[in-house]
Amino acid sequence: MATAARTTGQRPEMSATEWAARQQLAACYRIFDHLGWSELIYNHITLRVPEEENAFLINPFGLLYGEVTASNLVKIDMDGHVLDGSPYPVNRAGFTQHSVFHRHLPDAHCIIHTHTTAGMAVSATREGLTPTNFYAAAFIGRIAYHDFEGVTIRAEEGERLIAHLGERRIMMLRNHGTLVMAQSLPEAFLIQWMLQRACEIQVATGAAGTPVDIPPEVIAVHQRDLSGVQLPLGPGVPDFEAMVRKIDRIDSSWRD
Repeated sequence: MATAARTTGQRPEMSATEWAARQQLAACYRIFDHLGWSELIYNHITLRVPEEENAFLINPFGLLYGEVTASNLVKIDMDGHVLDGSPYPVNRAGFTQHSVFHRHLPDAHCIIHTHTTAGMAVSATREGLTPTNFYAAAFIGRIAYHDFEGVTIRAEEGERLIAHLGERRIMMLRNHGTLVMAQSLPEAFLIQWMLQRACEIQVATGAAGTPVDIPPEVIAVHQRDLSGVQLPLGPGVPDFEAMVRKIDRIDSSWRD
C-alpha cells in the first residue's frame, strides 16, 4: 500500500516486501499510540513476514509504541529465536500468545492484543459483548471467549486458546482484554477499531440507563449489508491509509 511503503531508509539486507511490512507495522504502532490504545511497553501487534513461512515481526520489549520504527521491530521465528540480530528482547507473554496463532492458523497474518480500558471492562463482565449498539451488532456470533489463566507465559495454554477460538478470529480474553486476528494488517486494524468502539459504547450505555438489545433478525441484516458501505480497496485499507496520513503529519520517524 502506497502510504506505508515509502522506501526512505530501506536497509539493503532485507527484501523490499519485508521492509514494506515493517513500515506498515511501525505505522500501526504509532496509530495505536495516537489513539490511546498503548499500554506502556506492553501488549503486541504482530505481523507475518511476507514470503517467509515461519517468521513474524513484533515490537521491541522496553520501547513505547511511540518509539517503534520500521528498523527496530524484531523479527523472530515461531520458537522465539531472533532472526535479524536485534539487540532488543521480546516480551515472553507476547511471544507465547502470538506464536501459537501464527504457527497454527495460516490466515492469522496480523494479530492484535490490547488492554484498552473499555475492552478490559467488557471482557470482565459475565455477558461479554452484548447486542446493544451499531458496532456490537457486527460482532454478535463472531466472538470466542477464553477464561483468564494468569499471565500468558505457559506454552500449554496455547492449546486451549486454539480450541476456544475455533473457527472465529476475534476473542475476548476474560478479565484480560481483546484479541483480533486477520489476513492483513489493515483488516485487523479496522476490526480492532470497531471492537473498541463497540466496547466503549457498551460501557457508556450501561452508565446511561437500561440497554436495549438489537433483535437477532436485525443483526443478521446488519451483518449482511455492512460490506455495502465499504470502499472497494480491501477490508480496512482506506481506514488504515487515512490514519497513516494523520500520523505522518504528526511524526514520520516510524518510517525509518
